Amino acid sequence: MEKLNLPITGICSFAKYPICTDLDALDADIAVLGVPYDLGVGFLSGTRLGPRRIREASTQYARGDAGFYDPEGEEQLLAAPVKIVDCGDADILHGDVEYSFRSIEWVVRKILKGGAIPAVIGGDHSITIPVARALESLGETITVVQFDAHLDWTDHVGPQRFGNGSPMRRLSEMPHIGEIVQIGLRGMGSSRKEDFDDARAYGALLITAKEVRRIGPEGVVAKIPGAKKYFVSIDIDGYDISIAPGVGSPSPGGLYYDEVLDMLAGLCKKGEIVGFDLVEVAPQYDPANVTCRVAALTILNFMGQIMKNRGKA
Repeated sequence: MEKLNLPITGICSFAKYPICTDLDALDADIAVLGVPYDLGVGFLSGTRLGPRRIREASTQYARGDAGFYDPEGEEQLLAAPVKIVDCGDADILHGDVEYSFRSIEWVVRKILKGGAIPAVIGGDHSITIPVARALESLGETITVVQFDAHLDWTDHVGPQRFGNGSPMRRLSEMPHIGEIVQIGLRGMGSSRKEDFDDARAYGALLITAKEVRRIGPEGVVAKIPGAKKYFVSIDIDGYDISIAPGVGSPSPGGLYYDEVLDMLAGLCKKGEIVGFDLVEVAPQYDPANVTCRVAALTILNFMGQIMKNRGKA
């Protein structure tokens, strides 16, 4: 009897892709990794629930080896022979930042060593710190492109240097991280003037949400420096609160879905995407589950564009 494998059946891997928890046997183009961690949050917690709920939402969009037909581009994306696997979650010990970060970095390094692109689902934005540490193993300078309402350039809050407001500051201190582009910034008081001054002194390219609206996605992509390798960090609160309410720091005046997809597609044409993360989904603040669906589809669309520009639809 033929197995239909409908969304409501089976284990909730991301988009029902095969599960591979033995990283020594990893054979994939893209490897999904969940990071259920939210120790970096200073106010509204709950992003540790993001990976599980995003996976659950993603099952409705599962297409397997057939891939996805894009009616706008009139093309099939993520069809075989593209291989995507779900590697489960990084081992997290809640309450222990050092152990959790070491675990995240180790898994991402294993994924990179196995030749796959890490697609990391958070978790709060501090997880980008250990993910970026692992990129050192590529042995090349990496340009970082961040979509976010917030600057994330806080140096410390008391003794805490690894909070969700600090990832771009910490990345700027890593020798293998080169230029940083930050898109979607907005909101009174979302970051201090001193932090903006430090980001500009580093050379970060800062693009507000209003500027995105003024120059359009193509204009934004044109401003992004050319690079051989890019890492992309997508904070879901970069989206407008109307389409992504399930976040710890929601903000009006944000980016819209098609705008972000167009910018991601344009970025894929500029250089190689060596990895990405999507963070800060806090599903308990969104009973309608809209945010998890926006997150899942953002990830799938980005995967499709990455593989398309690598010569694999």
